[in-house]
Amino acid sequence: MALWGALTIGGVLAAIMSRRLSPLAALVLIPVLASLASGFGLRTSGFMISGIQSLASVISMFVFAILFFGVLTDAGMLKPLIEGILRLAGKHPVRIVPGTFLLALLLHLDGSGAVVFLIALPALLPLYDEVGIDRRILACAASLAAGVNFLPWTGPTLRASASLHVSTIALFRPLLPVQIVGILFSIGVCFWLGLREERRLGRVHQATEPRPPEVNSHQGRVRFGVNVALTLAVLGTTLSGKAEPAVCFMVGTVLALIVNFPNAERQRFQLESHAKAAITMTAILCAAGCFTGILKGTGMLAAMATTCVHAIPAHLGMHIPFLLAIVAMPLSLVFDPDSFYFGVLPILATTASAYGVAPTTVAQAALLGEHTTGFPVSPLTPATFLVTGLTGIELGEHQRFAGPFLFLASVVMTLAAVAFGIFSF
Repeated sequence: MALWGALTIGGVLAAIMSRRLSPLAALVLIPVLASLASGFGLRTSGFMISGIQSLASVISMFVFAILFFGVLTDAGMLKPLIEGILRLAGKHPVRIVPGTFLLALLLHLDGSGAVVFLIALPALLPLYDEVGIDRRILACAASLAAGVNFLPWTGPTLRASASLHVSTIALFRPLLPVQIVGILFSIGVCFWLGLREERRLGRVHQATEPRPPEVNSHQGRVRFGVNVALTLAVLGTTLSGKAEPAVCFMVGTVLALIVNFPNAERQRFQLESHAKAAITMTAILCAAGCFTGILKGTGMLAAMATTCVHAIPAHLGMHIPFLLAIVAMPLSLVFDPDSFYFGVLPILATTASAYGVAPTTVAQAALLGEHTTGFPVSPLTPATFLVTGLTGIELGEHQRFAGPFLFLASVVMTLAAVAFGIFSF
């Protein structure tokens, strides 16, 4: 069974990375063929259903998180915040670069790196060119913001949760202080890059006249306040663990639609406009459920883990999370997110459990770099090419400039995780 498991995972990795099959097709077809070939017959369908059922809460949370943040963004909740950041930044590089980071951090609330880059980069590029700031810094600041912001509804967290069948909140909540450290480190990097640019440009910019705030109607101000309060309530309740995340976002989505789009036809339009993003990832998660369900139901995963336990020196077993966290960011250049989280992570987690390490801890270690800080420079993710295309930077140039800062952020968060007792050296 260990050999069948290795062949199954190897086939999935090869099919995805060679782009001969889409992740959806590879995660379903290859495990099904392996299960049938290894003699499990129609029991395969039971394994698949079991895997999908275990992910129902994760899938529901993701669908309604996408809809919730999409509705609020369309309603203009972020617009005053974005304008405020731009007003404060003026034309000082030492303000513009950290302001870029904060803006991208806000835009990443919906969990989509592509959205961050599509909105932030075109909006800020003229300002960078006018002031004379290196475009690589724009790409780096936006990449740092998207990289360290691994929320419960972002792709890597969802994949890790689906792969190990654990709650996204159980993964994320212990990492919250670690993420705060990563955000503070990244702001420090952006401040330093801005200061360096201010010195390079060799001139002190005069403070610009702040633009007067837009005059909103009373109704608009009230709606903005309600939207902010609703967002804080949904996020607070979700992270508290007192209610299921799927329920929080489901109720939040309904309230957001009623507050901002009271007409039934407009509500339908809003749902349809964000349906593509929700359905695409939902299909991947269902396929992942089939994949992990088959690996577990057939015993392939347990057999591979037993083989790995015998192969790994005993003195290294306890250190799997730390070692993984250190190399997680560079691994983003080798594995695409589906291949790693659905193919590699289950084996590492099951192997580590033999040494008394909780599988959740291994997943948390992976989230400190694997397609979090790593995805904005990985050639295996389309978002990377959005960054380079929108800023006009060559991929290699972007990787050489932003890569070290992203890797440092991953290392800093790893050390913070050790300091907070999530795992040890």
